[in-house]
Amino acid sequence: MFHRRSMRAGTAALLFAFGLDQLTKWLIAAVVMQPPRVITITPFFNLTFGRNSGISFGLFAGGAEAGRWALTAVTLAIVVGLLVWLSRAERRWLAVALGLVTGGALGNILDRIRHGAVTDFLDFHLAGWHWPAFNLADSAIFMGAAFLLLDGLLDGRRAARRADSDLEAGSTARSNSNGS
Repeated sequence: MFHRRSMRAGTAALLFAFGLDQLTKWLIAAVVMQPPRVITITPFFNLTFGRNSGISFGLFAGGAEAGRWALTAVTLAIVVGLLVWLSRAERRWLAVALGLVTGGALGNILDRIRHGAVTDFLDFHLAGWHWPAFNLADSAIFMGAAFLLLDGLLDGRRAARRADSDLEAGSTARSNSNGS
């Protein structure tokens, strides 16, 4: 079943995540990092420039060209599944979560197709330890996944409350019919 309001919210989240990701990657690569360097923003955050040919945290980096295209194909298949899910989402928050994940995934897919790797530039660190650099697409995917978990938890609570209400209504109806 198609839910127009949810679909609109999810599509807006997808376009926002994708557009902001691509804009920031372009700004970093074409403007801010000319020449490439590390820019200290705070004592725990830098802007940097890197290309990640692997997946999360650089896993499977340095693979052959075939690996790049295989990873792109798998990610595209996941995006198709997410879009189908988005088209069926009844709740707006679920649709927004799916839109964020899908928009982020599409942003990283476009990088992989255009550059052979994903552009990363956000570098958080503490006491000499650096979290792997990431980008806004990764942030959108993370936030969308967190919203999906939250939506699942809240939906479970709603379902439990509905079940309790149904049980209560059923026992009230039975006691009313027994008392007549």
